[in-house]
Formats: sequence, structure tokens, C-alpha cells
Amino acid sequence: MGFISGEELAVTLAPVAVYWLYSGIYEALGSVRALDRYRLHTRRDEETKNMASKKDVVKGVLLQQAIQIAISLAVLKLTSEQDDVAGDVKMAGHASTTAAALLDVAAQFGVAMFVLDTWQYFMHRLMHSSRFMYRRFYSWHHRAVAPYALAAQYNHPVDGVLTETLSGAAAFLSSGLPPRAAAAFFAFAAVKGIDDHCGLLVPWNPLHAAFGNNTAYHDVHHQLGGGRRNFSQPFFVIWDRMLGTHAGYTVRKRNGGGGGGGLEAKAIEDRRVLL
Repeated sequence: MGFISGEELAVTLAPVAVYWLYSGIYEALGSVRALDRYRLHTRRDEETKNMASKKDVVKGVLLQQAIQIAISLAVLKLTSEQDDVAGDVKMAGHASTTAAALLDVAAQFGVAMFVLDTWQYFMHRLMHSSRFMYRRFYSWHHRAVAPYALAAQYNHPVDGVLTETLSGAAAFLSSGLPPRAAAAFFAFAAVKGIDDHCGLLVPWNPLHAAFGNNTAYHDVHHQLGGGRRNFSQPFFVIWDRMLGTHAGYTVRKRNGGGGGGGLEAKAIEDRRVLL
């Protein structure tokens, strides 16, 4: 059985560290009154509509991440022996950072993004389609009716394994990303998932501009009646568009309500038949 290197440990630990750092930044930004005009939900909504306390959310996220770390280490341990056989070849490749090598990593990134998106779309949709799976497992995540950054990975442990952890393992194994690039990929995926739940639609956020799947798009899914739309996560909306589960959105100023929320996202239904 192969030895797990520091780089391989980074694949497991980097996204966890990034999750708490980045969601913590959003928690701090959420208290800045000057940003209230960009909030999709009022502070009152976060306090009254959400069915899980922040204490329960933190405990749930920590549990999921502990399970994720254990499974990730097992996958890395099983694959490290095979990696050792090809170690000399990899070191030769690292010796010269060429344009071809960078393009190769970019292609691997693309494969990982596609596999992660595909797995999560179909598992996410299954969780909503099966009454048993939704009530028993996935309803945990939808206790956050007014999503916020810290709750991005608040899931039932079974849902966390099936949707989050196994999709990451599939993306890692199918893409062939080397450890450093894989650590960067999973850290980026963590950042993107947090952004999709952050509830702050600020115009200067480059991720909101670069991806159609952003916090307003995913907020539609969390709204009452939105559970059969916008399953795509965390990157693109390809599967929603292809399979008729896409709902666009408009963002407008909130009328009244107070409580520190200046915007609201409203769905624009795609009239194609669901497949």
C-alpha cells in the first residue's frame, strides 16, 4: 500500500480549510450594513425561515467533512501505490513547466468539472425525485430556506457521501489530476459552492459574472416551489438546460420587508417539458 504524501494530504485538507476561511469571510461581510442592498434575504428571513440553527449547521458540516476526509484518504491510499510506479515519469513532467503541460492540466480541470457537475446533477435530482430520499436525507439541506455561506455543505451524512464525496472521488479518478492541481480544483469547488449559497449578489464578484450558476440561480432552487428546477451545481447549468429543469431568474429590488435585504430573485420558468 502506497504512502500518502503531503501533496496528497493537501487534496483532502485544502478544501476544508478553504471552506471555513471563505465562508467566514462571508459571515463577516453579512454584518456589513453597506452591503445590505445586495442581500437576497433579509436578516429576519435568516433568523425565522431557516429550520436549523447555526450551531446545528456547524456541527453538520464538521460531521460531513470528517466523513469526507476519511473516504478521501482511503481513495488516495488505494491509488498512491499506482502513482508511485509512475512517479519518475511525473517528476520528469514537473521538471519543465511547458505550455503543453499547462494545457494538459487545464484539460484535466475541464474533465473534473464536467464529471463533478454530472454526478451532482443526477444525484441531486434523484434526491428530489424520490420522496423517501428527500424526506430522509436531502431535506436537511433545504432546512436553509434562506441560504447563507456557512450552510453550503450542511447535508445529511448519507447525502453528503452520495452527492458531495463520491462526486469528488469520481472527478479525481476520471480526470487524472496530479495532487497539487487536484487540491486547487477541490478548493475552487468549495469556493464555488459557498458562492452559490452566500446570498450576496455583489456586482464585483467575478464568479457571479463568469458562471450562469450563481447565488441567484441556486436561490431559486431553495425557494418554496423551486425544488424541481435548477439542480445543477456547482459550475455550469448544461444539464438543466438539456433536460428541461432550467429556470432563469430576474433580480429586483425588494419591496418593503426591511431587515437588511435589498434584493430578491424570482424564477422565469422554462416551458420545455421535464425529461
